[in-house]
Amino acid sequence: MKLNALLLLASVALRAQTQIPSDPRAKQVIDDAVKALGGEKFLNVQDRVEIGRAYSFYHEQLSGLSIARIFTRYLTVNPNKTGHDLGLRERQAYGKNEDTAIVFTESGAANINWRGPKPVPEDDFERYRDSTLRNILYILRFRLHEKGMTFESRGSDVVDHLPVDIVEIADAENRSVTVMFHQTTKLPVKQMFSWRDAKTHERNDEVTYFARYRESDGIQWPQEVTRERNGDKIFQLFAETVKFNQDLTDDLFSTTSPTRKK
Repeated sequence: MKLNALLLLASVALRAQTQIPSDPRAKQVIDDAVKALGGEKFLNVQDRVEIGRAYSFYHEQLSGLSIARIFTRYLTVNPNKTGHDLGLRERQAYGKNEDTAIVFTESGAANINWRGPKPVPEDDFERYRDSTLRNILYILRFRLHEKGMTFESRGSDVVDHLPVDIVEIADAENRSVTVMFHQTTKLPVKQMFSWRDAKTHERNDEVTYFARYRESDGIQWPQEVTRERNGDKIFQLFAETVKFNQDLTDDLFSTTSPTRKK
């Protein structure tokens, strides 16, 4: 019994430590996507500022609309922990004067308004962390050389009237995401994954659409992002401007500081 358990643990550890080769077709699609996004400029971007309008939905009905400023700063991650530790901090600020904000760090998150900060429940933060680790733009920026990560081609198709190449990506912790890349632009246009609610154990299907790519500082970035859950639209962001390498500072991502004012 003990020997079998040790052999099982050794097998799991070996998979986590071994880079499983991807098939050549999937590798070409991924390489083309990185190049289309900006190549080395994309891979070495330090931060990002998006300004635009954010919409939230409930049962396909508009439930919220706000001016949004999203500040993202990338961090250095231990190469052995890219599948666990987040490599970014993010501040999602809403309203003309940024009256409310949600700040995500690598270890937690908080809602901030004039009353002060309120911690985001751990389950919600874990959902954000898992979604980020599965986001194709994050994967291409941080996780390409992660041990145990696999990229498998699922062929070509026409999806939402677009000719796409399809790649399924999985990591050593059995997270997976299926991504569609436009055959002409080589950019990701859609991704899909499923997750199970820890409390209800119900399956949820998440779909994200990336559209209206624009170049800024040599980097291509989608200015329209739409998220759906179980077939219902839940969030949409229309960015008017996206800028990179703006030297964002630590105070923007403090979960104890007052709301930032213009």
